[in-house]
Amino acid sequence: MSGNADDFESVVKTSRSEAVAEFTSQKKGALARLQHALHVNPALVPLFVLLASIVVFGLLLGSKFFSPFALTLILQQVQIVGIVAAAQSLVILTAGIDLSVGAIMVLSSVVMGQFTFRYGIPVEISIVLGLVTGMLCGFVNGWLVAVMKLPPFIVTLGMWQIVLATNFLYSANETIRAQEIEANAPLLQLFAMKFNVGGAVFTVGVIFMVLLMLLLAYVLKHTAWGRHVYAVGDDPDAAQLSGVNVKSVLISVYVLSGLICAFAGWALIGRIGSVSPTSGQLANIESITAVVIGGISLFGGRGSILGALFGALIVGVFTLGLRLAGADAQWTFLLIGALIIGAVAVDQWIRKVSA
Repeated sequence: MSGNADDFESVVKTSRSEAVAEFTSQKKGALARLQHALHVNPALVPLFVLLASIVVFGLLLGSKFFSPFALTLILQQVQIVGIVAAAQSLVILTAGIDLSVGAIMVLSSVVMGQFTFRYGIPVEISIVLGLVTGMLCGFVNGWLVAVMKLPPFIVTLGMWQIVLATNFLYSANETIRAQEIEANAPLLQLFAMKFNVGGAVFTVGVIFMVLLMLLLAYVLKHTAWGRHVYAVGDDPDAAQLSGVNVKSVLISVYVLSGLICAFAGWALIGRIGSVSPTSGQLANIESITAVVIGGISLFGGRGSILGALFGALIVGVFTLGLRLAGADAQWTFLLIGALIIGAVAVDQWIRKVSA
């Protein structure tokens, strides 16, 4: 009898162990599936946060927030940050960082304005020269990083100071007023043009931001150049051994980033109405914030550029929602700071589980 009892107890223990093992396996399996989904689609987290924040503020504030006008107002407010974040995303995907994006944006806008009003050059040519200025700044960044092998942080920190100083010295700290632009060069304010769609107010700048993000998302996912950008960010040595011209890819990324920043400068003129050398001072920090919240890894090689758009919109939703709720502006910085730390923590978790 004693032997039968021992056998029965052994069977029960074995069954319990198998049940616990099966439960643990299922739990790990669910966790692994979640990790895999986030690894393949890194924009899912910021998209969920964006939708959740819209719903929460919509429930708290009602029609004051949850209306076509309010939601499109968010788009108008984040259009500059969104465009610059697109440029920043490309650089961060290569495991770099660009602290000069805001300065390049402002210098490009100043070149457009000064060439038009100081030298009397046709506004169309001035705009082209402004875009070329952004590309040249990006080329210098890319050449120093790719050819001279200097750290991107140091290069772009130095370029930020150089471009900022050049901007003030060249413009003599002179602001070209909105009235002058409207009267003599309205093309400079092209991105401010508005049109109504069912109560929602869109601007050319908003449409440009969305189309730019969609175009870059397609290029990064479906072209050889896009795959090379991810490969360089993931492991430049392995990319070089597999036949990728790492120097060429890095230079092209920084040049394209500079061009996008120049377009942001053009959009900035439309947004504020004037050409001001003191505008856009926080664009570099704001763009990095949008990219990080958007789930693009600061270690490079992983992330979706659409996540940067979601990140910029999250900041816009929190800013407008808290303002309409009458909350202190400092709450916006507190919540955005928490989101930044949370986004980096999620990225680290995904990398650890992937490893």
